[in-house]
Amino acid sequence: MANDGAHWLVARADEVKDTSSSLSALLTVLIPALISFVVMVLLFIILRKSNRRIYMPRTYIGYLRPWQRTPDTPTGAWNWIKAMYQLPDTYVLQHHSMDAFLMLRFLKLCSVILFVGCCITFPILWPVNATGGGGKTQLNMLSISNIHETQYGRYYAHCFLAWIFVAFIFFMVTREHLFYINLRQAYLFSPAYASRISSRTVLFTAVTQDLLNKDKIRTMFGRDKVKNVWIATDTKELEDKVKERDSAAMKLEGAETKLIILANKARAKALKKQGSAENPETDIGDGQFDDESGSVAARWVEAKKRPTHRLKMLIGKKVDTINWARSEIERLSPEIEELQAKHRAGETKLVTSVFVEFYHQSDAQASFQSVAHNLPLHMSPRYIGLDPTQVIWSNLRIKWWERLGRYAATLTFVCAMIIFWAIPTAVVGAISNIDSLTKIVPFLKFIDSVPSWIKGVITGLLPTVMMAILMALVPIILRLMAKLGGAPSLAAVELTVQNWYFAFQIVQVFLVVTVASSAASVVPDIIENPASAASLLAENIPLASNFYISYIVLQGLSFSAGALLQIVGLILSKILGKLLDSTPRKIYTRWSSLAGLGWGTVYPAFTLLTVIAIVYSCIAPLVMGFGTIGLYLFYFAYRYNMLYVSNATIDTQGRCYTRGLQHLTIGCYLSMVCLIGLFAMGSGANTMALGPLILMIIFLIFVILYHLSMNTAMEPLLNYLPKNLEAEEESLLAAEKANLGSLNEKSKTEDVTGPTDSISAPRDSGVANVDNGIGSVDSAEKGLTVSSSTAPKPNVFTKFLRPDLYHSYHEMRKLVPGSSEIVTYTEEAERDAYCHPAVTAQPPLLWIPRDALGVSSQEVAHTSRVIAITDEDAYLDEKLKIQWNQEKGEPPIYEEKVDY
Repeated sequence: MANDGAHWLVARADEVKDTSSSLSALLTVLIPALISFVVMVLLFIILRKSNRRIYMPRTYIGYLRPWQRTPDTPTGAWNWIKAMYQLPDTYVLQHHSMDAFLMLRFLKLCSVILFVGCCITFPILWPVNATGGGGKTQLNMLSISNIHETQYGRYYAHCFLAWIFVAFIFFMVTREHLFYINLRQAYLFSPAYASRISSRTVLFTAVTQDLLNKDKIRTMFGRDKVKNVWIATDTKELEDKVKERDSAAMKLEGAETKLIILANKARAKALKKQGSAENPETDIGDGQFDDESGSVAARWVEAKKRPTHRLKMLIGKKVDTINWARSEIERLSPEIEELQAKHRAGETKLVTSVFVEFYHQSDAQASFQSVAHNLPLHMSPRYIGLDPTQVIWSNLRIKWWERLGRYAATLTFVCAMIIFWAIPTAVVGAISNIDSLTKIVPFLKFIDSVPSWIKGVITGLLPTVMMAILMALVPIILRLMAKLGGAPSLAAVELTVQNWYFAFQIVQVFLVVTVASSAASVVPDIIENPASAASLLAENIPLASNFYISYIVLQGLSFSAGALLQIVGLILSKILGKLLDSTPRKIYTRWSSLAGLGWGTVYPAFTLLTVIAIVYSCIAPLVMGFGTIGLYLFYFAYRYNMLYVSNATIDTQGRCYTRGLQHLTIGCYLSMVCLIGLFAMGSGANTMALGPLILMIIFLIFVILYHLSMNTAMEPLLNYLPKNLEAEEESLLAAEKANLGSLNEKSKTEDVTGPTDSISAPRDSGVANVDNGIGSVDSAEKGLTVSSSTAPKPNVFTKFLRPDLYHSYHEMRKLVPGSSEIVTYTEEAERDAYCHPAVTAQPPLLWIPRDALGVSSQEVAHTSRVIAITDEDAYLDEKLKIQWNQEKGEPPIYEEKVDY
């Protein structure tokens, strides 16, 4: 969605000024977008009835635990909407993830902010602008550009409304920080999270050689506190061998499956040719076959038609895949086992990172918050709460000086990319105007003589495809740079990408388009004369207002409906799945894998829409109206996907949410700077604009000081857990346990003594009855109430204005998963939690389909001498298509995920 929108916006950068004067320009975008929205929604409603796997997988997919699944939803035309809204947003928090819940909250927050902005500005600024005497018509009549220089006194209205709206946004940002802090604390202190190994484990990077010793680490942090220590080792050789073995195993599985299908197709063809009804059992021989490998298949498949491959692409020696793979696995397995034993014994090279698991979460937090080494950048940065499956193991070897160099190099590259990305986009844009290009570049003259349909493809389809590819490369490049920069986990990568991608969007998709130029030419001018930035933006932003309305309409209608329809997922499942899924494993993997979200690229796309609307809040308020609708449509689409479709695989503990909140403030600063620029330009023609200019500068200084103070106050609580809540959480859990015991005792005697007074259920008693959006927790929600039990019942305004009380830690802890989801581990899982995956890797279990001819039985018998293999729960149907028995639930290759 973001890439397509950015593509559309960048491609039309030169049209900004041409689209700013006509209502018809808006209608030319609105009508097709509305039509596409209706068509896609209708297709979604029709297809969801028969495509449960695409549109409702979270209701039944087997690898999700029962408590993670969403209740089934009706398949009627509209009744699914009511069913969806009967589940609060907090259901996503309890049954999905904190990141998914906060993503929904962010979308709803943005929609609420813009709606309030409409309520503040529309009644005042529309009449003020419309009667400004500037002679503008249609939509431009409602913008600040319609105020004539003799009416610059009206700028006071824009100034004071900007004060009110920006103050409201910063209040909401502060309020949401408090909400997140209390939610995070409740989530991390909850029994479900605190029982995880990751909550008690700290990763220290850039550890000095003298401290790469388990005894020294235990002594350093307290032998009675440290439970386990894992020192990372150099696993390059072992990794390579494991990859070779697993690659050979997958080749073997694919070749075995292909051989089974070939033999059965040959047999079916022969029987059809003979017109015979030969009994298939005569081919099986009651399970008896020659000991010679492949003898059953050899009856139907010639040796030269067996599966083969080349050892090197195109020029390598051609080998029989089955025989080669068996010999490779047989060769590599003992080598891998020997290397794994050395890594377990610590007899290999150590790298400069250590995982330390503590017995208690409080001890882990204490070590995480402490200064671990006397030298700068040593045993730092450190991380807590890392899931082992999200660790980027190759970055654990990075030394402190190397990390500095990598960070500087990648940051320089990203900054250069953000500034100069307009160059490749300009080249692609030039292709669409090939006639002008051939006049400038003579050697392209031959294009004029090609057939018209080829020229049409070059000027129409080719630029569109190239631009789409170009914009799709941006997130890929940014993620690569974040990994090269030394980020030790996938969550750290997403947080870095979120900052970079937002900067890219602001510069290339907003600023560049607004000034209708290139960043490479604009940035140097601003650096030489910083004062020109405000006037440059102020001059161009009113001209582009209707263009951004069109952009928001396109995003809000077409792309929100596209998020519901999931056309890409539908194509991958229905078309590519049938073409590419050639083994039971591939079929099961596609069936069981749920779509994930890259938080680092999802947030900036919506943040940009909100920032654009905030910038225009007092310049062209109409933009906010369309922004409100567009963002709510996105909230609706993503709410459905979070409940029924998607699965968050990367856990940032909600930090992307606070990054998104900080990015919203950029819209406030840009809005104030643009107004200052407008007032400054106006003051040159009429001194009546001088007052609003001075007031706006004073307010900007005040906002900057407040923002700095807020960040200073909030930052420690965003990263650390407070000590005062540790003992309090223990007492609350004890009270809940006693309360539950009391409830059980009273329930035993209730039939004798009659109904007793109502007793609050523990917090894990079910779906919380809460406000599912920006509002506060419903006071009627079931749960243990400690501090607020005697507080008066709040009204809507009290709830909104006092997040410290009604979104407090005690209220938030009712919403998070409770003690019923406490994680337990096997001895092996605890021992190997933070070992490199290659150190604990076992040969994969191969899975092939069973066939009537008996080829699979023989292949299982012979291949199992080298590697484990099975043909259970998968078979060839009458059409010789691979099927697996979904009714049995878990297939043989299923491995339960450990919640670290």
